[in-house]
Amino acid sequence: MRCAFQLICSFLFLVPIHANDFADFGPDAAQSRFEFGALVDSKVENETDVPSVALKDIVIIVRSQHNGYHVKKAKTMRDDLTQQAEAMGEKDNLELKMMHEDWAPLGAWTIIPIINSLAEDYGDNKRWIFFCEEETIINLFGLVQVLRKHDARKELFIGHAIQDQQPVIIHHFAFHQDPSQFSFPDFAAGWALSVPLLNRLSKRLIAASPRSDFSIDVQHEVAMFIRDEGRGTLLTDVPELCTSDPRDQPDCVTSVKRGGPECGDLSLDQIFFAVKTTKKYHKSRVPVVQKTVGQYAKHIVYYSETKDSSIPTEDIGVPNTERGHCAKLQAIINKSATDPRAADKPWLVVIDDDTIMSVPRLKKLLACYDPKEVTLLGERYAYGLTGGYGYEYITGGGGMILSRAGIDALLKSNCNCWEPDSPDDMWLGNCFRRLGIPLTHSPAFHQAKPNEYVPSLLAHQTPISFHKHNDLDPLTVYKDYLS
Repeated sequence: MRCAFQLICSFLFLVPIHANDFADFGPDAAQSRFEFGALVDSKVENETDVPSVALKDIVIIVRSQHNGYHVKKAKTMRDDLTQQAEAMGEKDNLELKMMHEDWAPLGAWTIIPIINSLAEDYGDNKRWIFFCEEETIINLFGLVQVLRKHDARKELFIGHAIQDQQPVIIHHFAFHQDPSQFSFPDFAAGWALSVPLLNRLSKRLIAASPRSDFSIDVQHEVAMFIRDEGRGTLLTDVPELCTSDPRDQPDCVTSVKRGGPECGDLSLDQIFFAVKTTKKYHKSRVPVVQKTVGQYAKHIVYYSETKDSSIPTEDIGVPNTERGHCAKLQAIINKSATDPRAADKPWLVVIDDDTIMSVPRLKKLLACYDPKEVTLLGERYAYGLTGGYGYEYITGGGGMILSRAGIDALLKSNCNCWEPDSPDDMWLGNCFRRLGIPLTHSPAFHQAKPNEYVPSLLAHQTPISFHKHNDLDPLTVYKDYLS
């Protein structure tokens, strides 16, 4: 399926950068060492010359989510950090914000929409804004010591620097001549803005709204926004912010838990798989699904516009369209409420015929969620949120997962396709926007191919899906990344 990527391609931009471009980032950048598209050596030479940073000078913001499972994860993280602060004798100085509690349910996760409110609340009384993910493990005392080494009076953007190995569509092919010339932070390791930089970003946003339409990979897009086409600030690489096991790197003050969720193993009887396909791909793509998802799924139907007994496929009753497939998805969702094979299943998993998915890993993830909670789960993108309008959506290629309560809420809303060939994933996301229900993101789902992602990112994930068969062997992808 081409889905929303056809729209995204119309917004592609090419931004070449060369090694001498860092001179555009002001005198501090010009005097620092430049390596792999990031600044290094930003630590202060004499720490006694810099006002000391304490826990009271730091705001920690967790990109938490509204779904019940994620609320529990946020509580666990809050309890851990509170205990650490108490052990430091600074419990009252811990300023910890959870996105699902402190900001409106839509858009905060893209970061840019909350810059102004952060500057208003903390622009005069804090030194650092530190962002992290739900899965980030923080050594609170160590984090304070690391931030103390950097001069918060300057405009600093710090994190664990990563770079693309090749131009990729999820980053709009930016820096196509040499992607390694631009670094962006791995959000899972945590990253931070000094308050002077936060205040300057806020002034920019007050003067003019950002021009981005799609939010695809927020960690790259935030770095691009801060770079400001060569007028802004580059990322400073901080080696103590890590995604590796802290036992391997004792100097790390952040790390990421490996190995995927530990909630048990959901029965295959509770999952109905719907595969969207068309006659053109019955012989090429569908056999791959049969050899991967199909070898595990107990309840799976291949929906096409043509019956093919050799698979078999079923006619969903909707003519095939060259793009979008909104009418096909809506028909599948409607059918899932009436078809006896699907109607009693707590979970509906909708995939494309070129989605490469691990069912054993999916079972372990879904065991963490309550199907009685209205849920649309997968890889979360957005359209228009950074500009103050729009909606978020789950990308179709990585798999769209609806709880039974989510299906019921959608059908009651009478939300219908704009056009038969509208992007189906964007339509579904817009329906949930109208319901006022935030989507649930998991980094385990992927809209693109493995080579579109930085290898170190995949290394600390437990991937569940990838998308597309072109220029690769999908069964090799399954064996190497998902089996």
